Amino acid sequence: RTGLHTKPHLTSMLERTRFDGRTIDEEAFTRVFESMQPALAATAAEFGRPSYYETLLALSFVAFDRAHVDVAVIEVGIGGKLDGTNLIQPEVAIVTNVGLDHTDVLGDTVEEIARDKAGIAKPEVPLVSDARAPARAILESAAAAVGTRFIAVADAATISARPSEPYRQSFAVGTESAAYELTLPVLGAFQQRNAATAIVALEQLRPALRPGAAAIERGFGNLVIPGRMEFFPGFPGIVFDIAHNPDKAAGLAQSLAQTFPESRFSFVIAIGDSKDSAEILRPFFALSASFVFTAFEAPGRVAVSPQRLLNIAQQAGRSARAIVEPTEALGVARRNADASAIVVVTGSTFVVGTLREWWLSNVAERARS
Repeated sequence: RTGLHTKPHLTSMLERTRFDGRTIDEEAFTRVFESMQPALAATAAEFGRPSYYETLLALSFVAFDRAHVDVAVIEVGIGGKLDGTNLIQPEVAIVTNVGLDHTDVLGDTVEEIARDKAGIAKPEVPLVSDARAPARAILESAAAAVGTRFIAVADAATISARPSEPYRQSFAVGTESAAYELTLPVLGAFQQRNAATAIVALEQLRPALRPGAAAIERGFGNLVIPGRMEFFPGFPGIVFDIAHNPDKAAGLAQSLAQTFPESRFSFVIAIGDSKDSAEILRPFFALSASFVFTAFEAPGRVAVSPQRLLNIAQQAGRSARAIVEPTEALGVARRNADASAIVVVTGSTFVVGTLREWWLSNVAERARS
């Protein structure tokens, strides 16, 4: 019990359970966790102690039940088939895309990973996906095997560009059911595909749960996605983005180049040791950028040594620095960036979360005052 309440990891734990976008508060978290002790003890006696992830997932389910939520959005941890979230019977299942991630657990190829993710397919539960070949065929086959519909976003929705303001993006999404005019206060071209995926999924819900087009447009207009191409203007400006696999890194690099075409970037990066560090870093090396590599602390996770990342950069012909302490690394990156540059904090969820919280509590707070 004590281990779960150590202060450095408390924020990470609380962020996993949210109500209407707000993180569960410490008091509610503690009440639910204390009430779970008999069940956790019984489970440990019969099956072994639940993992950190399993414990927090169970806590979320209990908290949602006690709050009588109307709708719960449950994100899979890793893969799908054997993930703890797969015990639920959802209204709709979604696989956004399939890339090479968690290869130490899910397999070495996109096909193997797609088969694991396809494990969330259930009878009479629509399966929506924006996955492309070869993953799409595997997901489609899995849906057919369990007797449910497969809805490909590429077939069900069209995206049309609209004139946009700086640091916002406007576009239209058209489906068979409706037309949506969206303005997102978040950056990254990939968010347009994500928005279309969400809309297609919402259209599969039963009428009592399905929001209308106007409500969907309002919702996207107020969208906040911490740590997903999240930009804070300044001198220099700063972007927080969780790009912890090669697919996400390539998407971030492309979005940075499109959004800030004249800028030089100053990266702060930490990567988990189970990831393909060289492939994650490769898209960033194509940008005009400097690099500071750092680490993070998280229960059950280990960061790649900053020195190892430094060696990868040097082999690619890029100069960089290795600084273990994340806030010190961010300070160096900011000092090395001129006023027109963009500081980018990316890689592991844990380093992005840690530095985003520190930045909001220190730099951003001083700017507001």
